Amino acid sequence: MNDGGRMGSGCADGSRRGLPRRAFVGVLGLGLAACAAPPSGGGSATETSAPAAPSLPPIPAAVPGRSVTVFSGPPDGSRIALTVDDGTCADCVAGYVDFAQRSGIHLTLSPNGTYAHEWEPHATTLAPLVAAGQVQVMNHTFSHPKLTTLPDAGVRAELARNEDWVQRVFGITTRPYYRPPYGVHDERVDGIAAAEGWTRSVLWNGSYSDSTTITPEFLMSQAEKYLTPGRIVLGHANHPTVLGLFDRIADLIRQRGLSPVTLDEMFGTSRATGTA
Repeated sequence: MNDGGRMGSGCADGSRRGLPRRAFVGVLGLGLAACAAPPSGGGSATETSAPAAPSLPPIPAAVPGRSVTVFSGPPDGSRIALTVDDGTCADCVAGYVDFAQRSGIHLTLSPNGTYAHEWEPHATTLAPLVAAGQVQVMNHTFSHPKLTTLPDAGVRAELARNEDWVQRVFGITTRPYYRPPYGVHDERVDGIAAAEGWTRSVLWNGSYSDSTTITPEFLMSQAEKYLTPGRIVLGHANHPTVLGLFDRIADLIRQRGLSPVTLDEMFGTSRATGTA
């Protein structure tokens, strides 16, 4: 996702890619995946059962509706939605996954299936976070084209192919959210998407401006400017600059008393229905 300046260890068992939904396991503590520790001290033969892993809802059928463009969240309160697009950089994807796991910060990921090689190795680690609602996945198309340049069938195919990939790898639907690549969309594209159940076109009103390589100082200046209540903040898993800044970003969020939430949490939507 190129913003173009526009504002608008996993302990789960199983290592194969494309982890099926029923293989998602893990336990969650304070928003983080954790393993049940073996008994210490050796004094008791009584086993303590680990809490059951959160379960994923069945993937719902598409629910068509009216298209709504989403730029921002409610400005009152402390909520902020951090979104992460693309995934061209394997180390950056790994860094964001680790950041979510160790910090407990809620994220909405917007991966393109064409970067499956970068994302799929982390399916097992992300599984309990996705199941618990800490991490959400929205549709950003499979190959990141400008949707306005495609025929109707091409728009549908890009969204459907990415949805199929997300369902296979993460076990959830992306509906009702999609983010048009480059933020480029129009009434025709939104109408096609909405007819297939992607009724919310997600833009942003804050950005790290890291769709190209930038300095750490500039990225942090953008974070300081835009990490405020009600923002939908755009970041990218494409360039390594962010890798050395996760702790500083987390500190800024904490200092400002912000509550990072997913889009589901910000707008009251649900993975169980794929709708509002």
